[in-house]
Amino acid sequence: MRAGTVIYATLLGLLASPSRAIKLAGRDLNAELLPSYDYIIVGGGISGLVVGNRLDNYEEFIQVPQFVGSDVGSKYDWRLGTVPQTYLDGAARPFPQGKALGGGSILNAMCWNRGGSDDFDSWRELGNPGWDWQGLLPYFIKSETYTPVFSEDIARRFSINYNPAVHGFDGPVQVGYPKYFYNQSINFFAALNELGVPTQFDPNDGTSAGAAFIPTDLDPNNQTRSDARRTYWDPYVNRPNFHIITGQQVTRINIAGFEGNPVSGIPTTGGSVDGEGSNPGLGDGGLFGDGSTNPPDTADGTETTRSAARQLPEGLRITGIEFAPNATAQRTNVSMTREVIVCAGALHSPQLLQLSGIGSRKLLETYGIPSAVDLPGVGNNMQDHYLVGTFYPYNNVSDSPARLTQDPIYNAQARDEYNSMKTGPWTAGSPNGVAFPSLPSASNISTDLLQRAYNQDPADYLLEGLDPSIIAGYAAQKTSLVRSLLNDNVAAWEIINNNVGSLTVAIMHPFSRGSCNINSPNPFMPPSIDPRYGSNPVDLDILVEALRFNRRILATAPMVELQPAQFVPPADADDATLLQVVKNGIRTEYHPSGTCAMLPREQGGVVDPRLRVYGTQNLRVIDASIHPLVPAAHLQASVYAVAEKGADIVKEDNVDVMPSPASSALSSSQSSTSTVAGSSSSSSTNPQSPQSSAAGSIGGSSSASTREILSGASPTSDLASPSASEPADRSPDGSSFESVSSAAVADGPSSTPSLEPSLSVDISSVVSILTSAAPMPSTEVPGTIDPPTEDSILSPESLTSLSSVVDSLISVLTSSEVASTPTLAELLIDVTQNTASVPSQGAATTVDFASSPSPSTLSVSAAASGSSNDLTPERRAAIAAFIDWLRRLLATFSR
Repeated sequence: MRAGTVIYATLLGLLASPSRAIKLAGRDLNAELLPSYDYIIVGGGISGLVVGNRLDNYEEFIQVPQFVGSDVGSKYDWRLGTVPQTYLDGAARPFPQGKALGGGSILNAMCWNRGGSDDFDSWRELGNPGWDWQGLLPYFIKSETYTPVFSEDIARRFSINYNPAVHGFDGPVQVGYPKYFYNQSINFFAALNELGVPTQFDPNDGTSAGAAFIPTDLDPNNQTRSDARRTYWDPYVNRPNFHIITGQQVTRINIAGFEGNPVSGIPTTGGSVDGEGSNPGLGDGGLFGDGSTNPPDTADGTETTRSAARQLPEGLRITGIEFAPNATAQRTNVSMTREVIVCAGALHSPQLLQLSGIGSRKLLETYGIPSAVDLPGVGNNMQDHYLVGTFYPYNNVSDSPARLTQDPIYNAQARDEYNSMKTGPWTAGSPNGVAFPSLPSASNISTDLLQRAYNQDPADYLLEGLDPSIIAGYAAQKTSLVRSLLNDNVAAWEIINNNVGSLTVAIMHPFSRGSCNINSPNPFMPPSIDPRYGSNPVDLDILVEALRFNRRILATAPMVELQPAQFVPPADADDATLLQVVKNGIRTEYHPSGTCAMLPREQGGVVDPRLRVYGTQNLRVIDASIHPLVPAAHLQASVYAVAEKGADIVKEDNVDVMPSPASSALSSSQSSTSTVAGSSSSSSTNPQSPQSSAAGSIGGSSSASTREILSGASPTSDLASPSASEPADRSPDGSSFESVSSAAVADGPSSTPSLEPSLSVDISSVVSILTSAAPMPSTEVPGTIDPPTEDSILSPESLTSLSSVVDSLISVLTSSEVASTPTLAELLIDVTQNTASVPSQGAATTVDFASSPSPSTLSVSAAASGSSNDLTPERRAAIAAFIDWLRRLLATFSR
């Protein structure tokens, strides 16, 4: 079945792209778009690919662990930067973000840890039921295939243990360990134990405080990066209902009855052409600050309550998106029938909402953008783990990552070992041996620090002029942070050990809050990123404490054995000098969060616990921007889990919901706004012909909707395309694609009459039947369709024409003008017996599907329209069932 007939058709209008088309398994990612989709997902990073997959080859320096960090500043990086950081040294900071299919998962350091249970329990306490540790644990498990370390001896020496009850063993992302270990991590762990910091049994079991050798998203078989593209897209590249385009930037979200940003739809010149910044990268500091090694030059519980059939909430109706490849190009619009889901990341998601009229009214008015939803929290509450690089080079080690850059012969040998055996130093590029000390365990002034934070007025260190709701939300967060940091089991900072002599420190629970906002109505201008590092002085004091604790680590016997030289900061640095080291050295740890926070609206929230944007019916955000508080971990594992949970929420909320036209008007308070502009469809139907193996089993565009409507059950992983080794009619989890529909029609006939070699259908008459007043008994839904005989297989031309006819009919069936349906049995008799018993209400066109028809005779004219009354549940089911039957009929001829 051709791609023009799709289920859960998902467009990822990437905010990340190489500009050229990518071909995977012979399929063009940038094939022609459909006029409309069920869901549109904006963003092709971790969240976008996870959500898109569930709803229905790189260069060497990307894949090989040894090259971690070398793609920063390359074509795979947005090359963004912050505004000058006035609370530090007045200089701007680089802010790398992944700009490719896979997003940050192709740019990050591959570290895979989840954070502590307290981190997520705090989310629940801030007003988000179901988002605590137990609520997210099933999704952490679902996303991974965990492989224990390959050697019991290595596991013992490096204290690598795992609890199988908290790990997944059949998820998309490969999680495991390198095939090479540096002994310096053993010294580091021993030093921490000597100072009272324990070694975690399993860093992903909900404990966060302590030392741990954390796993990475590393394929254990070929020792390459297991990124979001290769795990959530590549295996499903031939799915007919999952479309991806690259080289595009979404310029706005279209809202029914709302004209929107007058600038976004107009090609412009000057400024940024493709939305990139101009930051060159990280400079000489490496991925994690001073002392990090650059790679050689050689060639990342509580179940939610399932909703029953429901009405859409009050709010604005989203109709689609507008996008373009660059600032000077004409804009393209594409529509959807269900939802737009923004997964563009913590920097681009708030930018897109604001460009679309959703955000602070005051900010939008500054740039001449009409306000659709006054939502002050958009772009605020920005949090980041920010780090300070240190450098204490070891002078008594026989092996370290530095040797790869200092000894070309050794590096060549390591390269050959990696290429031939997938072992050796090139597998060990990530900084796995790390620690997350708690504040009470590592500082003797922890109580004083937290008392100071507690005594602060919530507005003291926030931006001036913030909406009171944002201040109220921060007050709740601050109380939660103080409570958490008093706990011995909650991490205050991370120590990143690179086995060369850098013990970089990064704050895990910052009190500072920043922002990411538009600074122009032009969608191709990069956003203004102001993390406001150090704006709350408690953060700076905690980082000074972290540097003091490093001194204590270096003074232990296990670390003295390595003979470290204390260069940054120097051994004799006083408190003032340490503070200056902190202010000069702060950089991002690449974990921006919170800019579309999941909080109550009266506390500056942007999305509710169902991830729906306040004030809208069918717009969601699913990415790190929804984190109300950033967890104490590298973020990719939590982003995968949030996206997995978010995909389930979307499916739950769309049970028994038919695709409907975007016809909702603005609320009464905004009724004077002019009518919608820019919501027309774009491009013709996609001409591709995906493999027929999936066509017969999963049907067409309304088929997934049909299955949900008929079964009353939310499909899960059965929307994933079967792999080459699996039967085409089965999902990856072994369940039958047809079983959902079959279970719903058990009382009906098991099959329809066999199809004859010739089939004639008067399309206008069929539409006339559908618009008659008789309801449909649910027991008359058809079952299966017998395979066609050899002489009834249509020619490619006839099949294409038949597909066009079916598409045209389905457009009528899903329009708002279809108000009623007949008994399905009557309709099926008409179709299978080649007759039309009801007169046409419009210009009739008889379509004759003989065994070898002339393509010129295959056409369809305008169909009759009916009443505009709302559909009854019975009529919805009838239409859905008939669409399903048509799709399976077409699939039969497509075999």
